[in-house]
Amino acid sequence: MAEAATAVQSPPAGAQAVQRALGLLHCFHDNGPDLSASDLARRMGLSVSTAHRLARTLVSAGFLEQDEQTARYRLGPAVAELGQLSFHQRGLHLAAPELDLLAKRTGATADLAIRSGSHAVILVGASVRPDTGLGLRRPLHSTALGKVLLAWPRQGDAGAAALGPLHPFTDRTITEPERLAEELAKVRIAGFALNDGESAAGVRTAAVPVLDRSGQARFALAVRSTPAHLTDDRLDWFLGHARTCASALAVLLLPPDQRA
Repeated sequence: MAEAATAVQSPPAGAQAVQRALGLLHCFHDNGPDLSASDLARRMGLSVSTAHRLARTLVSAGFLEQDEQTARYRLGPAVAELGQLSFHQRGLHLAAPELDLLAKRTGATADLAIRSGSHAVILVGASVRPDTGLGLRRPLHSTALGKVLLAWPRQGDAGAAALGPLHPFTDRTITEPERLAEELAKVRIAGFALNDGESAAGVRTAAVPVLDRSGQARFALAVRSTPAHLTDDRLDWFLGHARTCASALAVLLLPPDQRA
């Protein structure tokens, strides 16, 4: 029986290579300069020869490309193609007009994000850079978007306790796991999350979930401004507009059988 249990828990053959290859692609998340095999090895904790071999395999599949002059690596066309395909399959190209309308109505920045590991990744909205098409990646614990994604997690998402050290960005950042758990409980009761200077001084953000039928946050929607504009006495007004937008996005982005 013990042998059978061990066999069930053992990873499938080749799983380590797949995990390493995916980890190698994640090394390019920061949109920094091209990376050498040594850079990749250091970030992955691998030998240079192993990193080089993995990178060459990804080059052959089009997921990386290598500069002939510098021998450094960058993301390849296969990643761009899959990214564009996923963007349109999710219907995210339909979300931009709704976010633009929300921003015009509230005078605030409007963004839509999903969860990626321990970060909220903005896919559509004013925080997406027009020159690169990349949105911000922000830690879950210090943002309103992240709190929403933690408060209404999708099946398989790790809980807040698995985030590791909660690094401070301002003196208001929640850095104690117990306080974060209390905050998420309040978020679930209130139906929205607030970031009041926790990620950057002078920035206030309110976020609401785009929920599916099972009560999981498929996306998080935020309006961001200054404390002078997004005031306590106008918070319900901002949230009303955000929730109206979230309802519209649920229709645009979720299949009919998955809508709340």
